[in-house]
Amino acid sequence: MTTGIIIGIIVLALLIIIPNTVKILPEYERGVLLRLGRFAGVRGPGLFLIIPFVDRLLRVDLRIVTMDVPSQEVITRDNVTVRVDAVVYFRVIDPEAARLKVADYIRATSQIALTTLRNVLGQSEMDELLSERDKLNQMLQRIIDEHTDPWGVKVSTVEIKQVELPEQMRRMMAAQAEAERERRAKIIHADGEFQASARLAEAGTIIAREPVTLQLRYLQTLTEIAVERNSTIIFPLPLDLVKMFFKLPESTEQSKQT
Repeated sequence: MTTGIIIGIIVLALLIIIPNTVKILPEYERGVLLRLGRFAGVRGPGLFLIIPFVDRLLRVDLRIVTMDVPSQEVITRDNVTVRVDAVVYFRVIDPEAARLKVADYIRATSQIALTTLRNVLGQSEMDELLSERDKLNQMLQRIIDEHTDPWGVKVSTVEIKQVELPEQMRRMMAAQAEAERERRAKIIHADGEFQASARLAEAGTIIAREPVTLQLRYLQTLTEIAVERNSTIIFPLPLDLVKMFFKLPESTEQSKQT
C-alpha cells in the first residue's frame, strides 16, 4: 500500500513537473526567459527545458500584426475637418525589448499611431491629403517606427485607408470638377474651330488659284445630294454653260454672212 502511494505521488509529480519543464515553441514564436525575475536569454524555436517554479517563459509572436487605426476627426492646416482611418503593419524584431521595455507593445503602438496620424495630417492641407497620400504614408511610417524602435517593434507599412469629407466640401469639389471638364471641352472645341478655319483658308487659296476645283466640288456635291431619292433638287446652271447657248446664234449668223 505504501509503495502504491509513493508511485502515485511520483506519477503526480511527473505530471506537474514535465509540462512545466519541457517547452516547445513554433517557428514564429520566441520565449523570453526570466530566472528568478532576471533576464536569462531568449529561447526557441523548438524543444527546450526550463526549471520549474524558478524560470518563467514569456512568449512573443514574431509574425506581422495588422492593426486598424480607428476613424477620427482631423482638422487640416487649411481648416477643413475630415474623418480619417488607417491601417498599420508591424512585427517584433527584438523579443527582449518587446516584453521587458514596454508593458503592452501592441497597445503602445496603437496609441502612437493614433497621435502621429492626427499630428501629421493636421500639418497637411486637404489637397495634399487627397493627392499625395503615398508621401504621407511614408512620413507616418517613418515617425511611428522611430517611436517604436526602442520597444523592438518594426513598423513596415502605414496606409491611410479612407478620407471622409464633409458634404458641403464634396459638393464644392464636384462643382469644381464639372467646371474643369467644361473648360477643357471649350478649349478642345476652340482648337477644332481654329484648325477647321485654317483648313478652309488653305482650301480657299487653292480654289482661288485653280477655279476648276470649284466646279469639281460643285459636281461632287450634286452627286452626294442625288443619293437621296426623295429629294427635289433645284440648282442654277453654271454661267459658262449658259454663255455657250448665247454664243451659238452669233456664230451661225457670222457663218451665213460669210
